[in-house]
Amino acid sequence: MSAGTGLDAVVAALPAVDLDTMTADAALLSRVDRKYVVPVEDARRLLASVGEIAGVPAALEIDGQRELAYRSVYFDTPDLLSYRLAARGRRRRFKLRTRTYVDTGAAYLELKTRGARGLTLKERGAYDPDEADRLTSDAREEVAVAFGAIGVDPARADELDARMQTMYRRATLLWPGAAGAASSRSTFDTDLRWVDADGEGFMLPRFAVIETKTDGRPGALDRALWRAGHRPQRISKYATGMAAMRVELPRNRWHRVLTGAFASSTELRTDRKDARCDAD
Repeated sequence: MSAGTGLDAVVAALPAVDLDTMTADAALLSRVDRKYVVPVEDARRLLASVGEIAGVPAALEIDGQRELAYRSVYFDTPDLLSYRLAARGRRRRFKLRTRTYVDTGAAYLELKTRGARGLTLKERGAYDPDEADRLTSDAREEVAVAFGAIGVDPARADELDARMQTMYRRATLLWPGAAGAASSRSTFDTDLRWVDADGEGFMLPRFAVIETKTDGRPGALDRALWRAGHRPQRISKYATGMAAMRVELPRNRWHRVLTGAFASSTELRTDRKDARCDAD
């Protein structure tokens, strides 16, 4: 990851919070998530000033690090079933990825499914970091069971392969609740990069993806973003990344962000031998 994102100094100046405290407070939330794509300079300026309005947030710190490196590998079928279900807004859909916390070496397999009633279920389990670019036979069996529960043919789990990886640095902040309200969280993702199975991709060096996680009511950061002219956007790192690189795919669902921030992306080329997502 690159050495600086423009947020380093302001995040370093915040008080620290450890993972246990962050997790305990976050567990209190019935979360509503809002996502924004914001120029890094705007994100830095907002983060530096919003404490004057609603108190100073605390930054998650692990082993002395405030901005942690993440790497996710997304799995899909050859006909991109996961992508197409999302693009069409189907109620029954899924998203499957491994997520590696680069600084600690921990990895997890994460499966998010949505059934016929619109209920979302997220399953997460520890995973071997050395297997993060592929699915083990045990993982495929677990996915097959989950597919059956949402009406997807379980046999399709055998077709899944790595299609894309994303890399970024994340700062996670815990905001104090006001007037008895629950605490809220936000994440700031910078140094964003997408790479497909052939080693081709792009990056957004001038933008941050901000996600706020509240109990439903807009938090101080949401209101500050709105006042600065930034509104929530529909964005999925996997689906939006695929749409940005493959213009033949259905993409209306992410039209706003694709014609906005993503239109300023910078090409990224990785040697095929260095691309860790294996093609079919």
